[in-house]
Amino acid sequence: MEITGKIKQIGETKEFGTNGFQKRELVLTTEEQYPQHILVEFVQDKCALLDTFVVGQRIKVGINLRGREWQSPQGEIKYFNSIQGWRVDSVEATTAAPPTAPPFETMPDAPENETPDDLPF
Repeated sequence: MEITGKIKQIGETKEFGTNGFQKRELVLTTEEQYPQHILVEFVQDKCALLDTFVVGQRIKVGINLRGREWQSPQGEIKYFNSIQGWRVDSVEATTAAPPTAPPFETMPDAPENETPDDLPF
């Protein structure tokens, strides 16, 4: 999956535990009628992907949705979701016009007021 938007915030790489687990967070604001602020996590070697980007830059992020189950000491089960980034690409703002379709041509044997069909009936 991919999401596109502007970078609102880039966090510092943080290290957790004694095994050197690394995580870095990015907040991306979508560009739609009702913009959403999406938190995307980058882990381990993917943390470095954010080094060349700056706040306000338009980007496209390749993401994976992750879910996990957790059981409290009291036996209660809860579920957590996260969005994990694995690729980041810069998006240049272009105002190129959408491609136009070629003009419709009628078939030579079709009457002037009818258009050809692909259907056999």
